[in-house]
Amino acid sequence: MKIATIIGARPQFIKAAPVSRAIAEHNQSVSDPSQSITELIVHTGQHYDHNMSRIFFEEMQIPEPHINLGVGSNSHGKQSGEMRMRIEEILESESSDWVLVYGDTNSTLAGALAACKLHIPVAHVEAGLRSFNREMPEEHNRVLTDHCAGFLLCPSQTAVAHLKREGIEKGVCLVGDVMYDAVLHFTEMALKRFTLLADLNLKPKSYLLETIDRPYRTDSPRILQEILSALQALDEPVVFPVHPRTQAKIQVLGFDLLPPTSN
Repeated sequence: MKIATIIGARPQFIKAAPVSRAIAEHNQSVSDPSQSITELIVHTGQHYDHNMSRIFFEEMQIPEPHINLGVGSNSHGKQSGEMRMRIEEILESESSDWVLVYGDTNSTLAGALAACKLHIPVAHVEAGLRSFNREMPEEHNRVLTDHCAGFLLCPSQTAVAHLKREGIEKGVCLVGDVMYDAVLHFTEMALKRFTLLADLNLKPKSYLLETIDRPYRTDSPRILQEILSALQALDEPVVFPVHPRTQAKIQVLGFDLLPPTSN
């Protein structure tokens, strides 16, 4: 069996790590070569700089992408259209049996649509998740991908129930959360390398961790301002690993929230 794995953004790199590792372990356990799985990893290039892409492959020991499309940033329409066109070309030349996609990004939807139009079955990891907020582009991506997929890999019973309400019951499997699998696998490595608390002079369980990266929050000056103001009003110290895109939006607002060492 040949699987084309479509990834392109930071969360997908993390999710792909335990799945690719499971595929490798499966191949080592089978004696019949016909039962092995060939994984073709296609990186769309949606996230492309070192801190958003390369470092994850290096530190999480994810197999190197066989193909990097290098699509990069653009508007949703241009980015998704370029991805779909390039992915379709790859799928036509590689004769994959399945296409595997993760989560809710433009790379996810582009891979699902390209495969669907070529009549290649789609497997969706993290199927059935819903925010019920149609202002979020990710919500459209995940809903449309689920309705393209023939194999829906759900992280929770709630996700299974969401699909059932939408009339999707065939091909639905409750498999658990691959992000939790990643946490279990990488915790020991992270603890050995973790110096942040010492660097910031913080004690365990004495701080809050905040991330803001969804466009729904970062692209609205009002919403972003409200979030930052709420963080600033907290009594506890806040560790804020800033997404480059979020950092640019904060700079536009001129909001001085945290000292440079906390960024």
